[in-house]
Amino acid sequence: MAAAGHPLVRPPAAAHLSDDQGAELGRELDAIRDEVLAKRGAADAAYIRRIIKVQRVLELSGRAALLAGRNRAARIAGTSLLSIAKILENMEIGHNVLHGQWDWMRDPDIHSTTWEWDFVTPARSWQHTHNDLHHRWTNVVGKDRDVGYNLLRMDPDQPWKPFNLGNPLYNALLAPVFEWGIAVYDLELAEFREGKKSKEALVQDLRAMGRKAAKQFTKDYAATPALAMLTGSGKQALYGTLAANAVRNVWAHAVIFCGHFPDGTDTFTEEMVEGETRGDWYVRQMIGPANISGSKLMHLMTGNLSHQIAHHLFPDLPSNRYAEIAPRVREICARYRLPYTSGPLLKQVGSAWAKVFRLALPGRPGAGKGGPRTAGGRDQD
Repeated sequence: MAAAGHPLVRPPAAAHLSDDQGAELGRELDAIRDEVLAKRGAADAAYIRRIIKVQRVLELSGRAALLAGRNRAARIAGTSLLSIAKILENMEIGHNVLHGQWDWMRDPDIHSTTWEWDFVTPARSWQHTHNDLHHRWTNVVGKDRDVGYNLLRMDPDQPWKPFNLGNPLYNALLAPVFEWGIAVYDLELAEFREGKKSKEALVQDLRAMGRKAAKQFTKDYAATPALAMLTGSGKQALYGTLAANAVRNVWAHAVIFCGHFPDGTDTFTEEMVEGETRGDWYVRQMIGPANISGSKLMHLMTGNLSHQIAHHLFPDLPSNRYAEIAPRVREICARYRLPYTSGPLLKQVGSAWAKVFRLALPGRPGAGKGGPRTAGGRDQD
């Protein structure tokens, strides 16, 4: 219930829900969570171990092929395999392991406290800004700094400044170097400027980022090209690893933007989360993100973040379970007359980019809230 003196203010899409309905919705989703927790076991563990094995074979094969990079076919194969390996590591493995989805296995090699992913931002820094802050305050303008990453204007409630005219340019530059953008974002420089983060904490984070960057540079831009020099392919191997990182970054950028910024996704004011119940938190996780429809392969390559709504409801459940959870969540949204935003990849990418362009302009162009709200949601499949 809302705090005394502060009646609960629900977002417009959920304003029709009574307190009893909100509580019942929460119980239904808790029941889904409990059911999946009870079912997870050997098949789930085998799944993540298989994906890790495949990823490592792809990475080793890609780097090995780049050693013969003077051959055009080997260079293309090596770059392609390494790109796929990096995408799998970031999306289906790293992101989900760092959410604690596989901690229940008690395997120290696949645990949120020990995994260090193939991304320039240190795992612990990302877990703070992503797990602790973004997933708690999803799409709450002023609290969730993932709304624009301190760079882009991605909501009409964010004050417009002349700097925002560069929205499309900034986003285009961000995509191929997305891991570096996230690394800088994870330093929380805005919090430091506002006096919310100490100089000591910033220095500690800078050192951690420096160590991680050195490790990534050594692996991608020193070790692999150095070995390739023995076959006269050093330059080709360097270009191949650069290209693989850029491909991974562009893909990760697209998936993240599709999950949070297409038309149909809602944002929230701080007033709306005052006194928020568990049911209301669940509602926010259902109407804030957006799904991407597509094939099983596409779901795998997105780290199952194509099921972004299910992920935000249950961020610590195994990602391979989201496909079975999603239809049940969609049915709940329909029954409670809540939006369920979903659409194919290209349409969602286009919608997110359209918002980037609209919000480069002053005022509240298009408000960015999507089409009419219906009982079944705003499906674009």
